[in-house]
Amino acid sequence: MWSTSHHVLRDVVRELTKLTHSSVRCFSKTSCKNTVVVERWWQVPLSKEGRPPRLYPRRHQVYKVVEDTKNAPKEKLELILTQTVPKLGGRGDTVFVKKNVGRNKLLAKDLAVYPSPENKEMFAEELRLLREGKPEERTQTRTGQLTVEFLKHMEMKVEKKPSEYDITKEIVCRQFLTKRGVFVPPHALKLSEEPIKDLEDYWCEVTVNGIDTVRIPMSVVPFVDPRARRKNRTTIRSQRQLFQRLPFQRLLLQWLLVL
Repeated sequence: MWSTSHHVLRDVVRELTKLTHSSVRCFSKTSCKNTVVVERWWQVPLSKEGRPPRLYPRRHQVYKVVEDTKNAPKEKLELILTQTVPKLGGRGDTVFVKKNVGRNKLLAKDLAVYPSPENKEMFAEELRLLREGKPEERTQTRTGQLTVEFLKHMEMKVEKKPSEYDITKEIVCRQFLTKRGVFVPPHALKLSEEPIKDLEDYWCEVTVNGIDTVRIPMSVVPFVDPRARRKNRTTIRSQRQLFQRLPFQRLLLQWLLVL
């Protein structure tokens, strides 16, 4: 009796499972639906009133694609960053990213927000405070952070010409631009209080956007003419090439003859 009831119950469950699977559609197996807009290559001529249009079997079965949503370029998502994201931007920057990147990586981790009018107004106010507010209320920009990190690993060598009596801010700022490619305005540079006259080691301080200050070691070295420096490099390069081409004995003999 138990075996008979067990088989009957199993058959009932099997029938219910079939009905459930037939009525419920599995979304994982649903094909992606796209829209393709086409139009006839040859226009159908107008027919008389009350008569159907006359279609030619070959000419009016040729179509051209007007729009294909599957292969169309996908629109990017516009977001405003709330934090600094490497290789993307800093806080307050408006970026355009792919929708999956914006939703799964930026919005999910609170790294960005949608560009609503309220958010735009909030970040515009932050930008105004960054320019006009007090130093303690400001936040460093992404470019400013990169500049600070670059200045922390820098050692500056300032060349002093014989005609120059002492080193001024203008000279150091010009050396920053020509040698390091960093524009430093004179009001953002601070030198030592004592005049810089001798060929020694000093310190200078650079303030980035009026927020962060970086102390950089600075060495004053004698000025070397670029033409003489280029000539010395050419001489050393030619000597190396000569040493690689000639045997050691012949090179030693030439040096002995010169001496």
